[in-house]
Amino acid sequence: MAKVTILGATGNVGVFAAHTISEIPYVSDMLLVGRPGREDFLAGCCRDLSDSFAARGTDVRLSYGTSVLDAKDSDVIICTAGVPRRPGQDRNDLAFENAKIIAETAETIGRSSPDAILFLVTNPVDVMTAVALKYSGLQPRQIFGLGTHLDSMRLKSLIAHYFRVHVSEVHTRIIGEHGDSMVPLWSATTIGGIRISNLPTFSGLPVQEMIEAVRTSGEAIIRDKGSTVHGPGEAIATLVKTILGDENRILTVSSYIKSEIHGIGDVCIGVPARINRDGVFPVPLSLEENEVVGFRESVKKIRKVTADVMERLEEVR
Repeated sequence: MAKVTILGATGNVGVFAAHTISEIPYVSDMLLVGRPGREDFLAGCCRDLSDSFAARGTDVRLSYGTSVLDAKDSDVIICTAGVPRRPGQDRNDLAFENAKIIAETAETIGRSSPDAILFLVTNPVDVMTAVALKYSGLQPRQIFGLGTHLDSMRLKSLIAHYFRVHVSEVHTRIIGEHGDSMVPLWSATTIGGIRISNLPTFSGLPVQEMIEAVRTSGEAIIRDKGSTVHGPGEAIATLVKTILGDENRILTVSSYIKSEIHGIGDVCIGVPARINRDGVFPVPLSLEENEVVGFRESVKKIRKVTADVMERLEEVR
């Protein structure tokens, strides 16, 4: 059985993620960590969640704290802490402010929880994954970000709706930045095991409209209801279950690549990775030429933002 810690547990995503993660059969203990001064809210969350566990018949021990040090002995530490994106903001607008939070948090985790797997949700997630990798001192396999996993699920849903099939029949991936330069892998998209381009109706698929819908989905949700909650929360639980269940599933997350995709590497970015109890392992991949071009552009963008953030961090630390 496993202990899972959620940092930033007083935020909307953190609270909902706690509820979804509690349904994972491998989880025996859950720690909610928030800012000092939020103890009453954390206590209320624990009571409310405990009531839901009783109604559901779930046996998970809940606790809360205000220090990252409380996460000691955790198997998985999920970081949702940071400044949330506001309407009209690009994810990269948050980079430096959130990087300061993640750098300090990662340093503490590296010292106090050296065997944990650190899962970043904080945006811009590709950059935050790189910051956490640098400042924690943990191995690359131990650190990953939500990346384009949710983007891939959003595209999957749109394709299923268009072809009028169950969503489980669709397999697709988006790689690259969790943001505007994301790259859909149509060459790796199948429906019922059939490559999507082999279906006669593929020619009528509104490809650009679909990708634009995925790119702007988060912004639209934030504009309409203030924040994205349920999509990220369920995606987080899927990834935690994949780790703790040692499932060896291949999911698309932000992780450090050396040269696995056409020799492109030395960056944290969304790529397919095999995920199990030992961590996250990027899968070597060959792409269509137009996909390689798009991925290179996405990597170039993330490298620049990451380098800028790292330079500014060095100046203030």
